[in-house]
Amino acid sequence: MKTDGFEIRVRGQVQGVGFRPFVWQLAQRFGLRGEVLNDAEGVLIRCDRLDDGFVRAVSAEKPLLARVDTVEVSAAEVEVGEGFVIAASGAAGAETRVTPDAATCADCAAEVYEDGRRRGYAFTNCTHCGPRFTILKALPYDRGQTTMAPFEMCVDCAAEYADPADRRFHAQPVACPVCGPKVWMEPSSGSEPIAEAAERLLVGEIIAVKGLGGFHLCCDATNADAVAELRRRKHRPTKPLALMASMEIVERFAVVDAASEALLSDPAAPVVLLPKAGDLPDAVAPDQNRLGWMLPYTPLHHLLLDAVERPLVMTSGNLSGEPQVIGNDEAREKLGRFADAFLMHDRDIARRLDDSVERADPPMILRRARGRVPETLPLPGGFRDAPQVIAYGAHVKSAICLIKNGQALLSHHLGDLDDALTWEEFVEADADYAELFDHKPQVAACDLHPDYRSSRHAAGKGLPLVEVQHHHAHLAACLGENGWPLDGGHVAAIILDGMGLGPDQTVWGGEVLLGDYREYERAAWLRPTPLVGGDMTQKEPWRNALAQLDLAGLPLADDLFPDKPLAMARMAMEKGLNCPLSSSAGRLFDAMAACLGICAGGQSFEGEAAMTLEALAENAAPATPYPFGGAHEIDPTPLWHAVAEDVSLNTPRETMALRFHLGLAKAFADQAKRLIAEGKADTVALSGGCMQNGLLLGLLQRELDGIRVIHHTKTPANDGSIALGQALIAAAQSM
Repeated sequence: MKTDGFEIRVRGQVQGVGFRPFVWQLAQRFGLRGEVLNDAEGVLIRCDRLDDGFVRAVSAEKPLLARVDTVEVSAAEVEVGEGFVIAASGAAGAETRVTPDAATCADCAAEVYEDGRRRGYAFTNCTHCGPRFTILKALPYDRGQTTMAPFEMCVDCAAEYADPADRRFHAQPVACPVCGPKVWMEPSSGSEPIAEAAERLLVGEIIAVKGLGGFHLCCDATNADAVAELRRRKHRPTKPLALMASMEIVERFAVVDAASEALLSDPAAPVVLLPKAGDLPDAVAPDQNRLGWMLPYTPLHHLLLDAVERPLVMTSGNLSGEPQVIGNDEAREKLGRFADAFLMHDRDIARRLDDSVERADPPMILRRARGRVPETLPLPGGFRDAPQVIAYGAHVKSAICLIKNGQALLSHHLGDLDDALTWEEFVEADADYAELFDHKPQVAACDLHPDYRSSRHAAGKGLPLVEVQHHHAHLAACLGENGWPLDGGHVAAIILDGMGLGPDQTVWGGEVLLGDYREYERAAWLRPTPLVGGDMTQKEPWRNALAQLDLAGLPLADDLFPDKPLAMARMAMEKGLNCPLSSSAGRLFDAMAACLGICAGGQSFEGEAAMTLEALAENAAPATPYPFGGAHEIDPTPLWHAVAEDVSLNTPRETMALRFHLGLAKAFADQAKRLIAEGKADTVALSGGCMQNGLLLGLLQRELDGIRVIHHTKTPANDGSIALGQALIAAAQSM
């Protein structure tokens, strides 16, 4: 029967999260007649009358994994029966969002340990938890479009799936031991698989464990020999290893405050950097003050940790520099040299996703991946009429970004495009995201550097192309994440990172920009210094120290690096051979680290020297900042003279590291404050990879006390958010 009524449109992350049964239960509570259904735009509710309490509850009481962006109410003629029903889905489409994978909820975790048909079952899940994006092949999100399609539901699971009152109503990965995926060991002694894996781990073996977004290499984190052997096999000498444990065990080995506990327990289940507290082998994270911890996020992880009762190393299962392994055959081929055995299962992974890495204090995302993707960000005010845009990001820490219908979708972390397999993954992700989200871009954006693989890829798309300066993209990404309106005016932006090509064809990396989405100017910068050996300076910090010290008129490099080819390097600088000029703050960090004997000869991973320098500084007693000179061009010469004096006085390395951080923060904050005092801006934005240094970020905020400061909390400050900035700049210039 048709009658005058209302339609309520709910937009956001509202499919695959139990939203329809939630609405159905609300309707019973408020006595409404009508229906609720999924369609291409989200969730549509049709009801016979309007109840303000019902409308408020749709947002206020939403399911755990849901995100409601808007609730739109309009009068309409509706078909209603005697009660309220969940109707069949409407037209397929990609106007709504896909839910990220979510950690096992409390109800499912309890069910795994209680008597019942899912006791001990490693794939227990419901609408509030479990795999989503990693099993999705195509939209709409139905079981037949996922890697669960081969597993036909048994009678009991089908009954749960069909019951609106059950928490498994339309949970696409629903399964049980009768009908779902299975787990096994290779090789196997015939014992129960998880128990056998635990036994092997407890005697020091390394196990490849299949997770949600790929394989991990796993060992007993309390066993120094096992950790050392894992490092030896993987050729990973110093890069910190991620750890997994129950909350009770994490608290034995780390400082866990309320914010960190909340982040660890978030459905995204990221790796969270926490201060060390207990006694684990130094080899887990050499020379670092923090360890990366995550809680178990699948029933398999819960069962394995329960069996070993100790923390486990859980590092990405891959060859050095390659993407994480996801397939069983691929794991056998590539991880056989690393692993003594495999804990396998037969649910395929549709999309490889690394673990997200985050900090709670200060809050930041260092790597945006499993659990966070494919969440979208609402575009700031003024971008409502933005065209569909595709942006291809940077070359290292690559990601892509799509703009459509007032939302920005920043992809998962893809990696270094110099690696052939990562490049293949990048190209596949471009096609994958376009198909999944029905994206038809009208404009493409890329980095200004023409030799980035991402830039060449963008140029080949046949679309109008916007080339974006690297640090302008950092600025725009920070603005966009913080909802800065299109016409919000200029900000003073402190951008500190490794390297990005400037319009003057020099390499930038330490700038204060004045700008917005549409334009920018370089208001201050770190004095350019030769990169001795070009790209080699990123790997060998002594080269940066030599250039800085010589330019400051100091012979200190001869004493600090007597075993290095200094004469040859100086000749190259004199003749300008492969010595491009750079204002990089990242290379300044490397130079300071080298002067303190940190990674002088070489870094085994990107950022090692800077991370160790930060850790040293955090252990220092209060100190005074090193001085910098100059005006618009920030001159580090006074810094190096002060460093030379401290070296002669045998000043503790910790004090010198802190003085460096203090001086750098003050030098750049002073330039931003100058722009504020001149009335050119009233807000300071902080971006660039160096802002992932929590100490530096805090010092800058302290120096800028009393001024509005915005920085990254939802997207990485490093190049992982460059694509977002590029997309916003291209959109702004296209409207």
